[in-house]
Amino acid sequence: MTEITDSSTGWVARHIQRYVETDGADGYLFNGYPTLLLTTRGRKSGQSRRTALIFGESDGRYLLVASNGGAVKHPAWYLNLAAEPEVTVQIRGEVFAARARTATPEEKPELWAAMVEVFPTYESYQRKSPRDIPVVVLERM
Repeated sequence: MTEITDSSTGWVARHIQRYVETDGADGYLFNGYPTLLLTTRGRKSGQSRRTALIFGESDGRYLLVASNGGAVKHPAWYLNLAAEPEVTVQIRGEVFAARARTATPEEKPELWAAMVEVFPTYESYQRKSPRDIPVVVLERM
């Protein structure tokens, strides 16, 4: 099995560890928000990288927001999946392969609204960010 490198952010790494050890029983809900684990291939290193993210659902697809807290730059996980869209997802105890893509401009408004309903803080992140924050669609393979 390929070795996976978890987020270097301490609290995220601890969240991932609890999630993995308990099949999401401890970690699926983070401060009341549903989370999944996303594993991408590093665009520079080629290593498998895993992080925990708030997610939503729409028509059998899973949604993520590449907010990076409203930072100027996209999060590394987004840059990784843009370079290599085949990812691994864990939701609770289920692990599956998925293909990631950025929502099109036509579909983004509806998907953005769905994600703001899940996590309203995304609106303030977008207001403070100079970039258009992407919504990512994950479709099972």
